[in-house]
Amino acid sequence: MSASSSSASFSSSSTNLKIGIVGFGPFAQFLAKTIIKQGHILSATSRTDYSDLCVNLGVSFFRNTEAFLEADNDVVLICTSILSSSEVLKSLPFQCLKRPTLFVDVLSVKEYPKNLLLQVLPEESDVLCIHPMFGPESGKNGWKGLTCVFERVRIRNEATCSSFLRIFESEGCRMLEISCEEHDKMAAKSQFLTHTIGRVLSEMAIESTPINTKGFETLIQLKENTVKDSFDLYSGLFIRNRFAKQELENLELAIKKVKQKLLDRMIDTPDMDVVTP
Repeated sequence: MSASSSSASFSSSSTNLKIGIVGFGPFAQFLAKTIIKQGHILSATSRTDYSDLCVNLGVSFFRNTEAFLEADNDVVLICTSILSSSEVLKSLPFQCLKRPTLFVDVLSVKEYPKNLLLQVLPEESDVLCIHPMFGPESGKNGWKGLTCVFERVRIRNEATCSSFLRIFESEGCRMLEISCEEHDKMAAKSQFLTHTIGRVLSEMAIESTPINTKGFETLIQLKENTVKDSFDLYSGLFIRNRFAKQELENLELAIKKVKQKLLDRMIDTPDMDVVTP
């Protein structure tokens, strides 16, 4: 389905799901709060011990991945970092699964985890790739109107898949069904480019001044929002999205063109006698 054909429609009814989360960092915690609020049952496993946090949230925490996969979840949600996803997934003992399970990744790139999941998962496992285009900062006041991109990669249990997608639709997300390739092409031009500009501004150490314009305040906010995310995430957006390198080269070329236009204008502009105080 193309981006122009937009939203999918889901049933108004939703079944409470047993959802296991692999990787329980800040983004997984952010999602978990809303998923729990909707009545779903959560468990988690992570390389970091989040036992105390999970007790407070009402999430069952497993240090042992075998016990985690034996917990008979309807859905296993992959919330690892982009760069660690291969190592983590290849280490999971999938033979411990008791039945066909829906695996869902929420990574900020999509082609890479799609291919990885199809490579490592048992053939009977369903695969859904999804990217909520928001996070703890942009989604702190609710998810209404925020975009959630997804591709049904290999779905045989439509009821479970629809119930999981309903988590986002019921919060008011704009559901957009496109291919993982289309997502990565667009994300390289939007998300990766945004992060890159923010990182450049951070390297320039721009700060607020007494004469800020609205435009400059927007740049400061972009810088501050960008550096809240780890460099690990940013580098993952570059390394695991095959379209990102071209966008970085396009940005470099554009800066050179703008610079050359300024230099050409300088040459064409006659000198004027200016009295400097």
